Amino acid sequence: MPESSVAPGDPPAVVILHGIGVSHRYSDRLQEELSDSRLTLSFDLPGFAGTPRPPRPFSVADHAEVVAAALDARGLSGCTVVGHSMGVQFALELALRRPDLVGALVLIGPVTDPARPTAWQQALDLAADTFCEPLGTNAIVVTDYLRTGVRWFFTELGPMLSYPTTEAVAAVQAPVLVVRGSRDPIARAPWCRELAAVAADGRLLEVRGHGHVVQRSAARTVAASIEQFAAEYERAHGPADTHAPAHEHRPGRAAGVHG
Repeated sequence: MPESSVAPGDPPAVVILHGIGVSHRYSDRLQEELSDSRLTLSFDLPGFAGTPRPPRPFSVADHAEVVAAALDARGLSGCTVVGHSMGVQFALELALRRPDLVGALVLIGPVTDPARPTAWQQALDLAADTFCEPLGTNAIVVTDYLRTGVRWFFTELGPMLSYPTTEAVAAVQAPVLVVRGSRDPIARAPWCRELAAVAADGRLLEVRGHGHVVQRSAARTVAASIEQFAAEYERAHGPADTHAPAHEHRPGRAAGVHG
């Protein structure tokens, strides 16, 4: 049995999953805020932002399986899983395939809005969002895109556009918090309201004045909302069973995982 990174009585871990073409770097502030109170793991998924590129295209399910294997290796379960943009799809697929690993779901800036399903529309919305983000955030995103490369970005764009996000939200049993910035041109308000409504236990948080990468530009607000949401779930369901012996967590870096 693997040792758990969560000791008895500790709150369940938070897992942060990035979107297409980027890395853990644009969620660094969110992770810092959350790590004050609980273990956090922020993934760099295969092929993105300089990580080794798989020998074949990866589906949303493939990425979810990578995350599941990493959590199993650490003896973690019942995690609060936070996905941003395409990371929302990875989080949903993880919850569908391995509900034991997911206690609560936080879906930030979800994609792909069925009202704007084409690559061209998504490109226009992404370009519009650059005017909503701080310069530092844009710099992180652009440099990560360059590290990912055009070929892998467009290889993974197809799975992102075709993934049935609305149906997945309706199918998961975990409670769902949908988060968007009020200026986000990618995750637009009507669709985010729909996602919160179709979830078995869903709610919506809109952070005024922020764009798509709201987890960085409003990290403290988003982190506080995640803490409250996760705590409500934990009070209702009790502490997560890690199914493994525990030891003191010492933050460090593993391949592809930032904790």
